[in-house]
Amino acid sequence: MKSLTRLALAVFCIGFLASCSSVRVVSDYDQKADFNNYKSYAFYKTGIDKAQISDLDKKRILRAIEAEMGSRGFVKSDKPDMLISIFTKERERVDVYNNNFGWGWGWGWGPAWAWGPGWGWGGNNVSTSTEGSLYIDVIDANKKELVWQGRGIGTLNNTNNIEKKEQRIREFVSQILEKYPPQMAVATN
Repeated sequence: MKSLTRLALAVFCIGFLASCSSVRVVSDYDQKADFNNYKSYAFYKTGIDKAQISDLDKKRILRAIEAEMGSRGFVKSDKPDMLISIFTKERERVDVYNNNFGWGWGWGWGPAWAWGPGWGWGGNNVSTSTEGSLYIDVIDANKKELVWQGRGIGTLNNTNNIEKKEQRIREFVSQILEKYPPQMAVATN
């Protein structure tokens, strides 16, 4: 019975840790852009208005971007060097866990010959979650060209708890903007 309890505890811990998944981040950039020239920013309203999320979540994301950019020394301006836009995508994620543990009827050869009934525990467990992608675009304000894009992929857990939802959005934004500005490779001859 102890081993069954330990097994159940291990399965619970694995499930709990999987639900606390972090944000997976990727970024891309224009190698010809000079990121040292970007000191000020403004939000690109046209792009932000197209994001298919609630206005409340847009405000949360924009506040998180403002806080992150401010902490990095960028200033919000009416005549910015760069424009920041966002958009989102979401998809339903389905995870199937096959938990068939235990014994069954049968025979076999080994240190001890056995035949008889066994016990079993488990079954299939299906869980669904919404996995979302948040894209943050940096656009050169003069050229009106995309120069950097970061994407964070993860789940928004605890959507009924507003404080935890805001914390999760700040986590998304922070981890995405860790990749900005890009660390340009220095060529050596």
